[in-house]
Amino acid sequence: PADGSTRNLRMVHLSCSHWEGGWFTAYRRAAEDRPDLVFALGDYIYEGGPGTSDVRTHPHKLCTTLEDYRLRYATYKTDPDLQMLHAVAPWIVTWDDHEIQDNWAGIYPKDGVPTDAWMARRIAAQQAYYENMPLRRSSAPVGSSIQLFRRLQWGELATFHVLDTRQYRDLQACHDGGKTWWFTDCEEQADPDRTMLGLDQRQWLIDGMTESSATWQLLAQSVFFAKRDNAAGPETTLSSDGWDGYRAERDALVDSWTERGVANPVVLTGDVHVHFANELKADFWEPDSPTVGVELVTTAITSGGDGSDVVNGEEDVLAENPHIKYIRGRRGYVLSEYSPDELRVEYKPVPEVTRPDAEVSVDRTYVVPAGEPALHES
Repeated sequence: PADGSTRNLRMVHLSCSHWEGGWFTAYRRAAEDRPDLVFALGDYIYEGGPGTSDVRTHPHKLCTTLEDYRLRYATYKTDPDLQMLHAVAPWIVTWDDHEIQDNWAGIYPKDGVPTDAWMARRIAAQQAYYENMPLRRSSAPVGSSIQLFRRLQWGELATFHVLDTRQYRDLQACHDGGKTWWFTDCEEQADPDRTMLGLDQRQWLIDGMTESSATWQLLAQSVFFAKRDNAAGPETTLSSDGWDGYRAERDALVDSWTERGVANPVVLTGDVHVHFANELKADFWEPDSPTVGVELVTTAITSGGDGSDVVNGEEDVLAENPHIKYIRGRRGYVLSEYSPDELRVEYKPVPEVTRPDAEVSVDRTYVVPAGEPALHES
């Protein structure tokens, strides 16, 4: 009960399970950790047609119709490692882009040109998502929309604010139909009118975080939240698909935590296929500004293949973003345990996914004391 004392919460969060990328071993290892909850933060399926993987390929064509998407979910759900994790614990889910189409944004498909065919595809994908994921009847699609942002409670210990970062967003900044907008230095990213959440969801989130008396406030969402400058030196290169592309709205959210006394914000993130541990700053452009929360970014289950211990360009990212404390590029998931006193986080990679049954390890551990939102390596 929301007003009852609650035992500790042990949970995993994960994302990006590309059938063709490898074996879903990380799902099995997460199940063996016996979590109370699983947070799936997007890209539960990938929508593309058969590729050239040496491990396994999608048996059906590019998904565009309801039948296509239903077949894709049916394929993924044959995987015994995925089945095992579903059997172990309840899942709390939200989507990212590949449940419909890579890099879609609100009314816009990947190329930025809305059409009737695109909307029909989106409606079909939403229906298949609702049919195949653990969602309540309140999330049943109505017309062209589906209600995915919602709030759940773990007694007095944690409130979960589950976000939808795709359905209501503006088109990515400096979008030209190609990929030049993906990492760029772009004035449009700072436009104060740009939104990722939409006005209703943003106000719902701010009000809910203000009103919650739980010890921990968890934002379960899909895309990178902290500032991430990828260029060395005075040049700034940011991703327009993550919160850097909608940074006025991000700043408004962060400001609200301080102004309204929000306790212990923790942002859970997927999407980028790399483990990150980030401290969230009152002002990302001022490294010495107060730390007001933390972001725990999980790597992929399989997307991108085995990955590597060292990520291309990570030295520049760490140098340009002192609030980013950790980067690792293997596949895996994040295990965390919440108590009234602290959050303990384990980043858990597997060495390979192109061969089955790899073992898992703990690569990095952090502790976040309640009331002191900072990452302490343990």
